[in-house]
Amino acid sequence: MTETVDPARLNALVVAVAQARDKAAFQALFDHFAPRVKGYLMRLGAGNSVAEDLAQEAMLAVWRKAGLFDPGKASASTWIFTIARNLRIDAIRRERRPEPDPSDPSLLPEVERSADETMDWAKAEDRMRAALAGLPREQSQLIELSFLAEMPHSLIAAELGLPLGTVKSRIRLAMARLRLALGDGP
Repeated sequence: MTETVDPARLNALVVAVAQARDKAAFQALFDHFAPRVKGYLMRLGAGNSVAEDLAQEAMLAVWRKAGLFDPGKASASTWIFTIARNLRIDAIRRERRPEPDPSDPSLLPEVERSADETMDWAKAEDRMRAALAGLPREQSQLIELSFLAEMPHSLIAAELGLPLGTVKSRIRLAMARLRLALGDGP
């Protein structure tokens, strides 16, 4: 048995909600549209619980935005189902681009170092510069390209016209010399 609904009555119910915040009119709209909107959302691909949530959200939007309804532009059904469709589109977009995690370390501001830490970093940097200056030119050049320019060893070899094994062995020798110069082991 199919229930026939007068579109003019539905339009009048939305207008009553808009003008007088008529709870009985909203209840009638809710009783009529909530299950239909949920079914519509499920046909659009939403799961049962998501469709339920979006239907609730759509009906809440009807309550809040009833003043925007214009029966001259669209029927109440068209207006309500458009709200539901837009909510479903927004939900799909949120699924594809989730909200950033506020506790993600890359999003947190950098903690300022204390004066002592800044001095320690400056001393360590000076020691590193002096250790790099003490390396033979061919080794310091490879360290700069590998670690400062972040070039892969194969690209360094191609750029300098050296065999890959030579690049790797010079970097290994340079690292051993840097450890000795910095006092970080044999």
